Amino acid sequence: MGGLSKFEHKLETMISGAFARAFRSAVQPVEIAAALQRECDNNAQILSRDRRLVPNDFHVELSQTDLDRLAPYDTAMADELGNQLREHAEQQSYVFPGPVTIAFEPAEDLTTGRFRIRSRAQAKVTGNATHTQVRRARAVLEVNGTRHPLQSPGLVVGRGTEADVRINDPGVSRRHIEFVVGAGSGEGRPLDIAVHDLGSTNGMLVDGHRITQTPVHDGTRVKIGNTTMTVRVIEEDIDV
Repeated sequence: MGGLSKFEHKLETMISGAFARAFRSAVQPVEIAAALQRECDNNAQILSRDRRLVPNDFHVELSQTDLDRLAPYDTAMADELGNQLREHAEQQSYVFPGPVTIAFEPAEDLTTGRFRIRSRAQAKVTGNATHTQVRRARAVLEVNGTRHPLQSPGLVVGRGTEADVRINDPGVSRRHIEFVVGAGSGEGRPLDIAVHDLGSTNGMLVDGHRITQTPVHDGTRVKIGNTTMTVRVIEEDIDV
């Protein structure tokens, strides 16, 4: 029995065939599973002779009718689709940059029985700051759904364990960039933040421009490897 056939049998067994009956004339689970595999195959990036990076964040767009039929089973189906993708990745020597996530969303332009998939490689991000430090920060760095305080003297972003913010992105150097927060950025004074490339292999893009160092402000977008991060200034000036 092939991988997709085993997936379909397991899913039907788990939900006693109810899902298959509900979707008899609509989108079939095995069709989504096959499309997710193709999405990985078509977007694989070579890391080395034996390793290829593939997307790990997937959004399955369906008609509202199909989405409503899926609703009672979406969690079980997402779990099994994730398991199927991980098995496929292991067989093909694919590498996910972070946890596999699958979400189902409505699309007004899709009719019953049709679907499409959007995907991206979203690296896992970890940092050293506590929740209290993030909450009290006057500026933060937003990366893949996480927030990290930008406070004096600054923070280093990279893939290595020595970085303050660690991104599991093969295009990111161990110590890739540093955000420097001026010593004078205390209460009552505007924040003074700049970003510097630390001699990385692939460099950085700041608001779409390749540059080695520059001041940043609220909304500045910095891209390193396949990862884009955004500077958010929460409080630019404090009245005294």
